[in-house]
Amino acid sequence: MELFKDTLNLDFVGKYKMAMIFSGIVILASLVSIFLHKGLNYGIDFRGGTNVQIRLGQTYNLDEIRTIFSSLNIGEVMLQTFGDEENNEILLLLPVDSVLGTGEELTGNIQKYLGTQYPQMEIRRIESIGPKVGDELKTSALDAILVALGLVLIYISFRFEWRFAVGAIAALVHDICFVVGVFSFFEHEITLTVVAALLTVVGYSLNDTIVIFDRVRENQARFRKRELSDLINLSTNETMSRTILTSGTTLLVVAALYAMGGEIIHDFALALLVGIVSGTYSTIYIASPCLLWLNRVVPQKSEQKQA
Repeated sequence: MELFKDTLNLDFVGKYKMAMIFSGIVILASLVSIFLHKGLNYGIDFRGGTNVQIRLGQTYNLDEIRTIFSSLNIGEVMLQTFGDEENNEILLLLPVDSVLGTGEELTGNIQKYLGTQYPQMEIRRIESIGPKVGDELKTSALDAILVALGLVLIYISFRFEWRFAVGAIAALVHDICFVVGVFSFFEHEITLTVVAALLTVVGYSLNDTIVIFDRVRENQARFRKRELSDLINLSTNETMSRTILTSGTTLLVVAALYAMGGEIIHDFALALLVGIVSGTYSTIYIASPCLLWLNRVVPQKSEQKQA
């Protein structure tokens, strides 16, 4: 399906400096946000501890509940709202060594401290994980992302050449930084689900990049005397219908998941939502300009001979 009767003639390469400045500002803001928040807000999967999902059965004031736990002098307790407002649910986050205990002891203590004020309260879910397991999961998640990027580098180097591979990796790293930066800025938790979303974003962004790179290679064979910048613009314009349709429909589905999918997959959908936008942008304004820059700095042997 073609959205445009004639091939577009937009100058994407000519805007790459503005795009680089924008991306630089976004990545710098992400690093500043991580620094100001003293690191990423890891979920229980990575930091260890206990999450307790509680339905209170009536309207509540989070500050009053914080005051109740604060008056008990039981150490670190984090509280946050959970799910839709009408469900009246909160999430209680406890450290590994919380004096509230675990299992039945934890359930009994929460009933004792909140049951008087919220007689209809119901503990819906308790999740616990040790700090050692959390560290192992954190290392495994980082390894998974690095291995994925390494395999992408090898695959594209064989299928195209190393300049294309470096451009694709630059775009993927940009997308990961973009998603992590948004999560840091809004203090959302980095969980295993979010890592799964990041790997999905890597696959989506890579697919988009491969489509344009494939067209660039085809056009290089058809128009041997044309400049690479012209070929990148031509290839991006030729694939624009496909890019808009694919990204647009995927974005609609993920936006529906984000709006109506519930709290459990909220962060997963958010990571995909940000990643798809970033992936589409980086394919055009990061991967291709990076390929162009590398071709100028380290020209191909055939071009060196012609010069």
